[in-house]
Amino acid sequence: MSRQLSIAVIDDDESFRTALVESLCSLGYGARGFASAENFIAGDGEESCDCVITDVHMPGMSGFDLKLLLTSRGSKMPVIMITARSEAVLEIRATAIGAVCLLRKPFESNALIGCLKKVLNF
Repeated sequence: MSRQLSIAVIDDDESFRTALVESLCSLGYGARGFASAENFIAGDGEESCDCVITDVHMPGMSGFDLKLLLTSRGSKMPVIMITARSEAVLEIRATAIGAVCLLRKPFESNALIGCLKKVLNF
């Protein structure tokens, strides 16, 4: 890896969020967890992170809404979306709004690493 990415993990499931942050750190990435898209926006997430991994379905602002907000602000920050749902339309929508990847929970670490490699080339 040529440089360390700073990754924001946004998920309302605290145990999943914590496990993903720890996993990313063990892979050599910098990672911070946020309980909601609103917390990410209200904090310094936009300024301090290079990439976002966000759950699609959360109370309040969804992962889709977050991606659209970032885009409307002119952000080119890559977004990886995750979901526990299986509807095919989710992947179509994620691609349409510019997400780098959509991962379905539970996902293998190799799938996540593949998405992060795409981010490095973004």
